[in-house]
Amino acid sequence: MGQWNRFLAPYKQAVDEMKVKFKGMRKQFETNNTNSPIEFVTGRVKPLASIYDKTLEKGLLFEPSEELARNLQDIAGLRMMCQFVGDIETVVELLRQRNDLRIVEEKDYISHEKQSGYRSYHVIVEYPVQTIDGEQLILAEIQIRTLAMNFWASIEHSLNYKYKGVFPEEIKLRLQRAAEAAFQLDEEMTQIRDEIQEAQAYFSEYKESPGTRFPADAEGGRKDS
Repeated sequence: MGQWNRFLAPYKQAVDEMKVKFKGMRKQFETNNTNSPIEFVTGRVKPLASIYDKTLEKGLLFEPSEELARNLQDIAGLRMMCQFVGDIETVVELLRQRNDLRIVEEKDYISHEKQSGYRSYHVIVEYPVQTIDGEQLILAEIQIRTLAMNFWASIEHSLNYKYKGVFPEEIKLRLQRAAEAAFQLDEEMTQIRDEIQEAQAYFSEYKESPGTRFPADAEGGRKDS
């Protein structure tokens, strides 16, 4: 395990650093009183069991190596969630402008969704990690998607493990219909984007105003003892 721990340590460092930076981007929008295209950010290093499955799929040796690092581009993975489909292109453009990482590849599964119905925008980046042994370039996959796309992908991911990638026909059709419904939800929300953001701004301002009284504190309301 010591070998794997040493191999994966820079990946964990890359994920931790990028999470802080991307969350910082969101905070800057808030500080400027501007609607942030980033709703929230998550990240993880692929578990060893998943790395093993990928090596079998790609015909690679299951051992720490430069070949493994080169061929598995998602050992380090981050997800950036957006409220609206239009925010995704904004986030991608923000990534293109950064000088602390280099974009290696972009995969648009929104305009060209997978047959399963999967939609997301993937950006493969090369990120430099500073270690005690010097700089190490780490490949990482950043998935940018809406909350609706993420909900669907999470369900599909769980079912994929249950059925080992071979879905019963009924489940496959229902997932495809659900994916289309999720996309239609995104489309509808886009149509009323301005109203949604105005309401969110009003709510944030209202709840942070000094002396704001919420229903539980109003006369006749329940008071905790």
